[in-house]
Parts: sequence; C-alpha cells; structure tokens
Amino acid sequence: MRAEAPSSDTARRSLVLGLGCERGTPPDELVALAVSVIACPQDVAFVATLDARAQEPAMHAVARHFSAPLVTFPADRLEAETPRLANPSDLVFAYTGCHGVAEAAALAQAGMNGRLVVEKTKSAQATVAVAECFQSLASVPSASDSAPSHSDSSREHA
Repeated sequence: MRAEAPSSDTARRSLVLGLGCERGTPPDELVALAVSVIACPQDVAFVATLDARAQEPAMHAVARHFSAPLVTFPADRLEAETPRLANPSDLVFAYTGCHGVAEAAALAQAGMNGRLVVEKTKSAQATVAVAECFQSLASVPSASDSAPSHSDSSREHA
C-alpha cells in the first residue's frame, strides 16, 4: 500500500517514514521496502525509528535515499504511542520494550495530530509505516520528556 498523493486542495503533505528492522538488515532490503510504500518521495520529511537501531547502516541508507534526517526515540517514548497503533505486538514488546517500532516512531515524530496513512508493512527482516503530519514538523513537540535525537544521514557519505 502506498501513501496517498496530496489532494489538489491541500499543501504538500509532510510524511514521516517509520522503520523497524533486525540487526544487520541489508540496506537494500530496507530501502526497497520504504520505496514500496511511498508514492511521492519528496513528501518524506523525516525517517524515524527506535534509538537502539540508530547505528544500523540500513536506517542511514533509507534516510540518505529520501534526503531526510533520521530521528530516533527511546522505547518508552514509542510505548506511549501504543493506543494509536494499528498493529501492536506483544512479541515486539518482548524484544524492544515497546509494542511497535515502525508505526510508533512515525506517529511519535508526526505529533499528537498525526495519523497513520500506511500501516506496518513487512519484509523478511524489516517493517515500515507512514504517518502524516498536519502541522509544521519543525514545530512538533515531543509528547514526553524524552526528546527525539536527530542524525542528518542525508548529508553523510556512503
């Protein structure tokens, strides 16, 4: 399922691409999965994930592909998004301390008024979800005391 294209009566949408993956996931796999759900790559404002995956090469490859900064959140911040998840998972909770990574990270960065436009989609070793933000993403406050961390992978060289 691809994220919807902007309607003619709205300004360019701001999308957050939420990602989850196993350690060592091949970058090509995660990039292909992300591309499969995004219709307008220029609408991706951020790539978001769990802080435990901040150093995964696959995460940075996706951020570079979309020329978007990588934003990470601690598990407790992602767990706070559980009521808004379309696909919470007890198995994911057992491994990460939160009931979802891709959906939760996308929603956490999109803010309180954000909504999922693409639910969790899986590949062999990764997940992706897309949230839409209805306010300037620069002004989206963190919903908890745990502020996200940013890494500008779009400016890193492979």
